[in-house]
Amino acid sequence: MNHSLPAPDVLRSALAGLLDGLPPSQTAGAVDRLISHYRGVVPTHAPVLRDRSDVAAYAAYRMPATFEAVRSALGAFRDAAGPWTPATHTDIGGGTGSASWAVAEAWEDAETPVATTVLDWAEPALAVGRELAEASGLPGLSTARWERARIGSALSLKSADLVTVSYVLNELTPDDRRSLVDAAADTAAGAVVIVEPGTPDGYARIIEARDRLVAAGLHIAAPCPHSAACPIEPGTDWCHFSARVSRSSLHRQVKGGSLAYEDEKFSYLAATRFAPDPAPARVVRRPQIRKGQVLLELCAAQEQLRRETVSKRHGVLYRAARDAEWGDPWPPHSAEPDPAS
Repeated sequence: MNHSLPAPDVLRSALAGLLDGLPPSQTAGAVDRLISHYRGVVPTHAPVLRDRSDVAAYAAYRMPATFEAVRSALGAFRDAAGPWTPATHTDIGGGTGSASWAVAEAWEDAETPVATTVLDWAEPALAVGRELAEASGLPGLSTARWERARIGSALSLKSADLVTVSYVLNELTPDDRRSLVDAAADTAAGAVVIVEPGTPDGYARIIEARDRLVAAGLHIAAPCPHSAACPIEPGTDWCHFSARVSRSSLHRQVKGGSLAYEDEKFSYLAATRFAPDPAPARVVRRPQIRKGQVLLELCAAQEQLRRETVSKRHGVLYRAARDAEWGDPWPPHSAEPDPAS
């Protein structure tokens, strides 16, 4: 496969090869069952992905979206982490490897590829993940290790610079969730990145994990501008973001849609053992562009949510505000207020 292509294109090509030859009715049936699990409560006594057809359906249904969500979270994390680069990475509950694809892309220019280990308890998912990784041609993926492990309180982990946990906490019991977050904190020599669905329940799991990581001595690098308590009053709102996902014709067929894109809503956090340089503030809603002004909803370093109005008189800052997107740091490094403003 052409590894010079952008990672999302490489992933779509690999997924097309994965579904080649599978009856559409079989794939659609598996997708329907997986959607019901994704939207509900998943028991932990058995893996959801039972065989190769399940895994193929899951990969086509979810992998492009989860990849983009983790990719976005890693982008914000890297902004706060500066030149830090992980040498080793453990992807807990990684399944077919969406987070590992995002990590491989994020540090693809590193002198030495990140050494990734993917842990999951579904052997069919690991087998397909390994197959997709080997077909990718991406440094770091082709040499990744794929190991079966029960994800929960009994999980034994080796030290790693970076630990990712993406779309996993929603599948665990409360006790197993807490144990897993504590294990990730103990294991991570550098950083922990956790991603969950962008729902009120997903945000609640992120906040619980955030509190445990801070209590373990880690610093919040993103999306929050601080490691203090979240300023959102419980039950009134939830912190989440959105990633745009390009959908191939294959992807549209499997998911039954007609648009060329979809928006994946997700909540996340990145925490570090070293001192990060978090954003001064972060845009937490889509900017509202009005005539001559832009309204920004921000989470600020002063442990508060606030609205900032940026008008034309702010010059460079106004132009930056017009280009700002939901989830961006504010102000951007390239935008300095005009001296006269």
